[in-house]
Amino acid sequence: MRRVAIRQVITAGSLVFVWCALWGEVSVANLASGSLLAAAVTASGVGTAGRGGVRLRPLARFAALVAVDLVISTVTVAREILTPSDRTDEAIIAVRVPTETRSHLLLLIVAITVTPGTAVVDADPDTGTLYLHLLHGDRRRGLEHHVQELAGLACAALPVTGGSDHSPGAEPDSTATGHSDRRK
Repeated sequence: MRRVAIRQVITAGSLVFVWCALWGEVSVANLASGSLLAAAVTASGVGTAGRGGVRLRPLARFAALVAVDLVISTVTVAREILTPSDRTDEAIIAVRVPTETRSHLLLLIVAITVTPGTAVVDADPDTGTLYLHLLHGDRRRGLEHHVQELAGLACAALPVTGGSDHSPGAEPDSTATGHSDRRK
């Protein structure tokens, strides 16, 4: 029970951080509204199912990687804005994440979208596919690898054991999607 509470606190804290980052400032109003939003999200059960621990070293590596991404992408987008020529080659790509990562889709979506120049425009939790908008389509391969690296760190930082509909080898739950798997 204690691990679930720690996980919920980390999830809520991360959501409040992202909320403030998206608004561009830390204020009482943003902290309050972000806290309400985080409470609603964690109470609804969105996020990781099952139980697991928090591993601080991979979590710190994940946070550091996102911070570095934030700085690099901010400089890249600022350079695009300030230069008179338009070197953007926008694209929407589909990136599939491993099955074990599907419990961490919310974390991945937030980590990818918070960095300028990339945004998750859609996600399919059933297939583990993220649809990303890129300012530079020629960086597709590097970004696909980067998303896989983020996914691996998310799984290492917040391992999920038991109770997950998306755990490796789990059968699809027909009650969760409202339809049955016809391949059986």
